[in-house]
Amino acid sequence: MRPTIVFCFFCAAALLFACKSTSKTKRGEAAAEEQPTGGIKPLKPSNYTKLEGSWELNYISGPRIAFDGLYPDRKPEITFETAAKRVSGHNSCNSFNGPLNADDVKISFNEPMAVTKMACPGDGERVFMETLKTVTSYDVSDGKTLNFISGDIAVMRFTKK
Repeated sequence: MRPTIVFCFFCAAALLFACKSTSKTKRGEAAAEEQPTGGIKPLKPSNYTKLEGSWELNYISGPRIAFDGLYPDRKPEITFETAAKRVSGHNSCNSFNGPLNADDVKISFNEPMAVTKMACPGDGERVFMETLKTVTSYDVSDGKTLNFISGDIAVMRFTKK
């Protein structure tokens, strides 16, 4: 009986030491990190979190048709749910949604997306979806303007709604 008790004691001690925190911070450091005072600057929001919300297209490169001619009734919109890693929106006619593949600089729309299949007049839908697939990176400036970039050329520009 005694060897069983000793064995259980050593197992409990090993478990307690294995779960011990290895963080070697001073008491004051932890408090300073929690409250951004005393010269410690809070982190800037990343570009990725700036994507959050709905954006309306106001420029697209490529077609020789005027922007208002491509989208006479309704401008395309895109909505990012960064926590859920989802993207959705409409291309002026059909709705789409799918996974969000992005980091602080790069973004890709090459994963398969669910898209409704209504018949749409004009080339606006095709131009939007084809241009979206060429996007490789993005930039959010002043929190209100989102540029989609292909290579080093801005191919789409959105305004925050």
